[in-house]
Amino acid sequence: MVSFSNDVEAADALHKKYKELRSEIAKVIIGQDEVVDAVLISIFSNGHSLLIGLPGLAKTLLIKTISEVLDLHFSRIQFTPDLMPSDIIGSEILDEKRAFKFMRGPIFANIILADEINRTPPKTQAALLEAMQEKAVTTAGQMHKLEEPFFVLATQNPIEQEGTYPLPEAQLDRFMFNVLLDYPSFNEELEIVRSTTGNKVSQINKILHAQEILYFQQLVRRVPVAENVLEYAVNLVSKTRPNTPLAGSMANEYLEYGAGPRAGQFLLIGAKCHALIKGKYSPDIEDVKAIAKNVLRHRIIRNFKAEAEGISAEKIIESLL
Repeated sequence: MVSFSNDVEAADALHKKYKELRSEIAKVIIGQDEVVDAVLISIFSNGHSLLIGLPGLAKTLLIKTISEVLDLHFSRIQFTPDLMPSDIIGSEILDEKRAFKFMRGPIFANIILADEINRTPPKTQAALLEAMQEKAVTTAGQMHKLEEPFFVLATQNPIEQEGTYPLPEAQLDRFMFNVLLDYPSFNEELEIVRSTTGNKVSQINKILHAQEILYFQQLVRRVPVAENVLEYAVNLVSKTRPNTPLAGSMANEYLEYGAGPRAGQFLLIGAKCHALIKGKYSPDIEDVKAIAKNVLRHRIIRNFKAEAEGISAEKIIESLL
C-alpha cells in the first residue's frame, strides 16, 4: 500500500522517482531524452503512446527497458498482415472436461508493445483499440477486465508503406501522444556503437511497482491548475479548427480538420504530469507548450495545399503556439 502524509510529499516523491527512472533508463538508452520523457508522462497520465521512427532507432528497446525499470508484466505483439483478433485477445477452447475455457492472449499484461501496428488489418487493430479504451476485452459475449495499470505503446515505421493499413483518425485519437524519434547526434551515436559492441551488460534496477504507478496516476489528476493555463490549453485546441471563430490563420489556410475535445483533456493532464516530473506543484503555460506537439501532431489533418507546399504538422503547431 502506498501512502504519503500529503500531496506535496507525494509530488516530491514522484519527482525523485522520475530522476531515478531516467538514470536507470540511461544505462541502456543513450540520448532520446524527449522521447523517454514523453513515454513516462503518458504512463503517469494513464495514456497510450504511438512512437514513429525509422528502423534501428531503438523504439522496441526503449519500451522494453521502461517496462523492466517499472517492474511490470511486459508483452510484445508483432503485428503482421495475418494476425487475427483472437491472436491478441485470446480464445475459447474446450478443456478435458469438455467445457469451454478462456485462454488469455498476450494483451493480458501491463505494458503492451504493439510493434508496427499499421501492418495488421483494421479488424485486428480494432480489437487492440477496444482494449485501450475500455481496459477490457470481450470474447464469446463475456467481458474480461485487463489488469491495471495498462498501457499500449505502439510503434510505426514511416517508410515502406506498401501493404500497410494506416490507422484511421478516430483510432489515432485514442493515443495520448504521437512521438517522433529522430536520428541520434554524432556524439550519441559514437556512445551507442561503443557501448553495444563490447561485452558490457547493464544491470537494470526496478524503481516503481504497479501500486505506486496507480497512486501517482491519481496524484496527477489532483494537481491544481490555474484558470489561465486551462484557458490557454482550450484556446490552443480551438485554434486548430479551420473556419471557426477562434481559428488561427495557419489553420484556415493549411488544415482540413482540427483537434477534438480529447486534445484539450490530454494537454491538461500531460501538462500536470510534466510539471510534477520537473519538480513543480502546478503547471504553467510552458508545460502545455512542452507537450503540445506530441498531443496535436496526429489530431490535425492537413489539406492538399499544405501537402503541396510541404508545410508539416509541426510547423502549423509552432505557428499556433
